[in-house]
Amino acid sequence: MSKELCSGIEKAPQRALYKALGLTDDEIAKPIIAVISAKSEIVPGHIHLDNITDAVKAGVYAAGGTPVVVPSIGICDGIAMGHDGMRYSLPSRELIADSVESMLIGHAFDGAVLVPNCDKIVPGMLMGAARVNLPAVLVSGGPMESGNFRGEKVSLSSAFEAVGKVKAGEMSLGDLSELENCACPGCGSCCGMYTANSINCLCEALGMALPGNGTISAVKADRIRLAKAAGAAVMKLVQNDIRPRMILTKDAFTNALAADMAIGASTNTVLHLFAVAAECGITLTLDMLQQISDRTPNLCRLSPASTRDMSDLGQSGGMMAVLNQLAQKNLIKGDCLTVTGKSLGKSYSKAEITGDAINPIDDPIAPYGGIAVLHGNICEDGAVVKRSAISQNMMTFTGKAKCFDSEEDCLRAIMGGKIQKGDVIVIRYEGPKGGPGMREMLSPTSALCGMGLDEDVALITDGRFSGATRGAAIGHVCPEAADGGKIALIKDGDKISIDIPAGRLNLEINAKEMAARTKKFRPKDDEPSGWLLRYKYLVTKASQGAVLKKKF
Repeated sequence: MSKELCSGIEKAPQRALYKALGLTDDEIAKPIIAVISAKSEIVPGHIHLDNITDAVKAGVYAAGGTPVVVPSIGICDGIAMGHDGMRYSLPSRELIADSVESMLIGHAFDGAVLVPNCDKIVPGMLMGAARVNLPAVLVSGGPMESGNFRGEKVSLSSAFEAVGKVKAGEMSLGDLSELENCACPGCGSCCGMYTANSINCLCEALGMALPGNGTISAVKADRIRLAKAAGAAVMKLVQNDIRPRMILTKDAFTNALAADMAIGASTNTVLHLFAVAAECGITLTLDMLQQISDRTPNLCRLSPASTRDMSDLGQSGGMMAVLNQLAQKNLIKGDCLTVTGKSLGKSYSKAEITGDAINPIDDPIAPYGGIAVLHGNICEDGAVVKRSAISQNMMTFTGKAKCFDSEEDCLRAIMGGKIQKGDVIVIRYEGPKGGPGMREMLSPTSALCGMGLDEDVALITDGRFSGATRGAAIGHVCPEAADGGKIALIKDGDKISIDIPAGRLNLEINAKEMAARTKKFRPKDDEPSGWLLRYKYLVTKASQGAVLKKKF
């Protein structure tokens, strides 16, 4: 595309602007590559991205291209958690996709290296790249190292759960202060199999990132070498005209979903894989996800379900070892094209398990995948749960409802000791439309864990959960309350039954009572301010990835 701006007398003004950047005629004549960086000084996962982009630039230069860094926004979900800022997190994915499209087309770039790291930024950049369909490679900033608290591994989720421990009298304020000083020891995406690391791992399975993208630590020299390799890789893609939608096929997405189930990834990956697929004209469904989950064994159990972190996964062979195990049971299609210019099978064919963070395919942690889809009269269009982070005694559960119309009301009740063993917490009006913004609910779930209630209390919501959440936390309930979903009809004291192995979630009232409640129902309707007002009226259902409507 940049060739359009490099030749002919009529393009002299554009060349003059390039030269105002300090570019030479030789540099202008080469393929010009956008290095799209989410660097900021507010996101721990992004604060070091200048080091990554410098390495990418070196790789592009060495391979005969001209790199130009352009920016992207990014919200830290941990900092946004528990207040109105979280309403902007998922919607920011759409802004990022739009900005990638705008920058790539507006400046006639020939290709792009995407340099994100955290939750919404990774899928947002992938969405934009798929939409524009210029040669592109993704290289993330890498995971954070675990913290060390009195000889034990800790992370951000440890700090969230500690709040509940203090409230329950199991931890002192002094201990909490000590923990917060060591839980997040430096740069990188938070160290467990949370959303950012989940999607960065799945980028390897999709074929849009080089092997190691999801697991090489942010502070390792290997991460710099990977970034240089990504810069070189995009130049080969430009030379061979290999574009994202040639890589992001339906088979690539089924590979990613299988990998998702095997590693016990965050439930947010459902939203993000569905959203990226939509940009490629591919429809993924919850039924498809469930079919893949049913046949794909869970091979990894990382934080928050265990103390193992991303470094442990990398040292055990990483995603390529996971994919190789799945391929042994024909659960991966190895002929899919990747940003290496070769098939996915070429990358994983020789990868072996070299540690205890990956179970062999013949000795899995569980015979089914990490995420389950539930249906029932509360969630006619589906709900999702990370079953790999639930204790066995909570796989089937019946309890009495305690209902809240916001996360804040629920958290106050938890901290006030108003939640008892046997309760099923219901948080509604937190969906994509009703929130708006579909907030994550890490604060309530962490408080329950910290207070020792995670094996006696379930939580359901039309909002969503952080990848750091553990326990019987069921999210993405669809239709959401704001769309007249049955979750809005639940009353305090109602019996709710949960059967995760059977995939069922039901409100146990008779049809006559359900009909009477439906007739009287009037949805809560608060008008948000700012761009969230537009988002509210344009966003689709969670079961469709909570993307914005293409036609309206």
